[in-house]
Amino acid sequence: MQIRSDIRRHPMHSPHIAVVEDDHEIRALVARYLAANDCRVSAAEDGRDLDRLMAESRIDLVVLDLMLPGEDGLSICRRLRSTSHVPIIMLTARSDDIDRIVGLEIGADDYMGKPFNPRELLARIRSVLRRGSDPAEDPGGPHSYVFAGWHANLTLSRLTNPVGERVAVTSAEFALLRVFCERSGRILSRGKLMELTQGRAPGPHERSIDILVSRLRRKIEPDPQAPSLIRTVRAGGYMFTPHVTMA
Repeated sequence: MQIRSDIRRHPMHSPHIAVVEDDHEIRALVARYLAANDCRVSAAEDGRDLDRLMAESRIDLVVLDLMLPGEDGLSICRRLRSTSHVPIIMLTARSDDIDRIVGLEIGADDYMGKPFNPRELLARIRSVLRRGSDPAEDPGGPHSYVFAGWHANLTLSRLTNPVGERVAVTSAEFALLRVFCERSGRILSRGKLMELTQGRAPGPHERSIDILVSRLRRKIEPDPQAPSLIRTVRAGGYMFTPHVTMA
């Protein structure tokens, strides 16, 4: 059964958030809080509800619980990534470190452990959504970065390979690539990359940047097993090596 939340009337530019959570209390709490903070919210109990919702409406971001009846969150995330670039924030139990890692590896843009503060969830949602909107806020800035034959179009958040083919990237992957392009030749620590891409400091066991780098390497490196474009710097972080021009 799909449950929609129309607690407030929102302007059309408000982001449309799908909350997929089988716990009624959590679903209602999140829906009320987001709706009270200028989001349009549609809620779903499971993957089938989400599929119907996405067929009917344009969704700007999905908040996806890991533990769902029937198809679990990891399977839904993997399936969404095969057909859509919609940003995904996964909700996981704090002890499920492996599932968090797998979720990031298959394309989630961010994750939060349960229990969580709705205010922090809203901040994460806004951060993820900003990744795709920053270029429009600076019309005088560069429209694209060019490196090693690749073109990263900032206006469209589109990546094109050296033979002119579009390569699908998530908002998190594109945000990381943009940071690398803007700071080519500089060593960037994991903490700095987390701050620049997600607006927050990493936790003591944070691995999301490493996973995101691995995802990006699989898409742009000639040989992801021997990366030459994104080099690992021992005890330092990462460095983007190619010469970057602006177009």
